[in-house]
Amino acid sequence: MSKVVVTGADGFIGSHLTEALLDAGHEVKALVKYSSDNRLNNLTYLGEDKLSQVEIVKGDIKDPEFCNRLLNDCNVVFHLASLISIPYSYVNPNDFLQTNIVGTVNLLNSARRVAGLERFIHTSTSEVYGSAKYVPIDENHPLQPQSPYSASKMSADSFVMSYYLSFGLPVTIVRPFNTYGPRQSMRAIIPKIIGNLLDDTELKLGNMHTRRDFIFVKDTVNGFISGLHDSCIGEAVNIGTGCNVSMKALLEMIGTIAGKEPNYVVDESFVRPQKSEVSELLCNYGKINSLTRWQPKYDLMTGLKLTVDWFREFHREHGAGQFAAL
Repeated sequence: MSKVVVTGADGFIGSHLTEALLDAGHEVKALVKYSSDNRLNNLTYLGEDKLSQVEIVKGDIKDPEFCNRLLNDCNVVFHLASLISIPYSYVNPNDFLQTNIVGTVNLLNSARRVAGLERFIHTSTSEVYGSAKYVPIDENHPLQPQSPYSASKMSADSFVMSYYLSFGLPVTIVRPFNTYGPRQSMRAIIPKIIGNLLDDTELKLGNMHTRRDFIFVKDTVNGFISGLHDSCIGEAVNIGTGCNVSMKALLEMIGTIAGKEPNYVVDESFVRPQKSEVSELLCNYGKINSLTRWQPKYDLMTGLKLTVDWFREFHREHGAGQFAAL
């Protein structure tokens, strides 16, 4: 059993990771970004029994002194806190610099002060690869900053690796491809499609021909935990399925599962700038498989069915038009 800090614990992946760590018997300190209304966001789905086992801390990783207090007595850090909205990164790149880069460096500096730290696991993203030069994409693929968001994550990755090479900090960089599943925000494509289908509203989408490697959240979480293996120290590892699908095919799959005909239009405002569009992502997860034996357990159809079921239950409990709260 370890004392684990999870930053971004109230987010989509963070809440699932927090739950999995609790189930495995770890002591978890969960960082939730401070808000005046004391929201716990996705952590509320853990239920009161599990929440009572979590030490919830509110603050902001942009504050270096707070980061020192946050990490002062932990063994392992899972760093998931970041800004992730690609469209917003076009609007306010500086916000991404401050949170995703400066915030990460603050945590790295604090981690160096922790005696006997076992691991600092940093969350990257497949977006750092940009449009594929070759597929499937392995960890040697060139990095391409095709959005301010991806640039901020590339920079954060570089700082993390530099602290391993310069100071011997035991780091692992985990690069999930497109994670989906229960609790995900409506900003993401799969919840957006499901929500519009269940609400019987018109769906506005962007480029229907881009291809993505979608990985179910439980597989992503297992990948994070597999990153604790000693063989992953000083390494960046991809987490994905090795299969991808176009947005159009994805829409049809979800429509079939939900039993509804999608009603959609292509809205140019949802299309990325031409040079910023990432046309295809397809994961090669051979490295983490060779290091830890990790591999995905959920195919896309199985994961989508579980996700549709969760959103359908949410719709049943809260009524039409309430998905925006996610």
